[in-house]
Amino acid sequence: MADGNITKDAMYDAVAPDDFVSMLEIDRYDGRSPAFDKIIAATHDHFWDPLNKKYIDFDAPFDVENEALMPEDMFPALKTDYVQKMLADPKDKIRFINESTRWSLSSILHGEQGALNLSASLCHVLKDQGAQEYAANQTREEARHVTAFAKYIKARWGKPMACGPVLQNLLVEIIGAPEVYKKIVGMQMLVEGLAMGAFATFFTETHDPLMKKLMQLVMTDEAFHHKFGKIWADRTVPKLDPEEHAVVEDWAAHCFQTLLFNLVAPHQQREMYESFGMDVDKVVEELQTIATDEMRREEMKKATNIFRVLIKTLLNAGIITDRTRAFYGLYVDMDELKAEGDVMVGDAIADEGIAYLREINFKKPAAPALIAAE
Repeated sequence: MADGNITKDAMYDAVAPDDFVSMLEIDRYDGRSPAFDKIIAATHDHFWDPLNKKYIDFDAPFDVENEALMPEDMFPALKTDYVQKMLADPKDKIRFINESTRWSLSSILHGEQGALNLSASLCHVLKDQGAQEYAANQTREEARHVTAFAKYIKARWGKPMACGPVLQNLLVEIIGAPEVYKKIVGMQMLVEGLAMGAFATFFTETHDPLMKKLMQLVMTDEAFHHKFGKIWADRTVPKLDPEEHAVVEDWAAHCFQTLLFNLVAPHQQREMYESFGMDVDKVVEELQTIATDEMRREEMKKATNIFRVLIKTLLNAGIITDRTRAFYGLYVDMDELKAEGDVMVGDAIADEGIAYLREINFKKPAAPALIAAE
């Protein structure tokens, strides 16, 4: 652990970002791990182009002034007396739902930009050719996600909202971290896991067919990105000594706690609330009276709950031990989660999306899709 990377498998061996000379070592070209070959080879199965209408048409209409993009019960603030009073006009409530959705999708857009930059940064540091090629593929796929979410937001609202400070700080921390394990646990497992939960929720709940299609197309890529983190965990976590495991476990808990208590907090959406004439402190105060740990626990029983997905990701990776199990156990039944196995929310949705893309790309009936979590 001298360099902080906690490298336990040669395919995750890394150098400093400015050490290009190491990439020119002759022996390096002789070694390539086959661990990523399956997900690299499957890239063509889930190719799509956000600029080509045969895949997705961003000109599809939706009346954002008169129709809610998402169900009302998806927004906890609408359960408070204060917010209900401030949104007495039904059209104001629709606007609030849609602006809240705009904020969430803007956060996803910023997260995709973070994933793009992180994937590109892995190309600079990973020495294994297979790992490097995988990271290059993911960089390309994250770039199309940035394009796609930017186009959707432009079609519905014109432009995105600014990144919330907590998410921005976490993305900067993960991308700037010199340690490869921080990048993989923070982005490839937690942020990608968060994304899969969020995309599955939007896919299931949205009233907008265009958003539904967008979420499924993005999920066809993200399921494979999540797999990269799982391969790292399978090859690394069992080989960690207690001290190293504690370092990884604490980093994961730090990222999870940051996201859980701040990601959708009203203070992160101050500008949006103030545009409705609301006092954010009053919103927070009323939310605290109704948002108990028991309520969070009930909410996390839903398979698509983003934080439930994060906990399951860490548990299945072997990162959670008795040191932190009680913390996560405040919100989910850990034994129940373990019994669910490795199948992740969104796998089935992504599988259907891959079948759809095969029909477009190869002009023939789709063969059984490769589930990324295999």
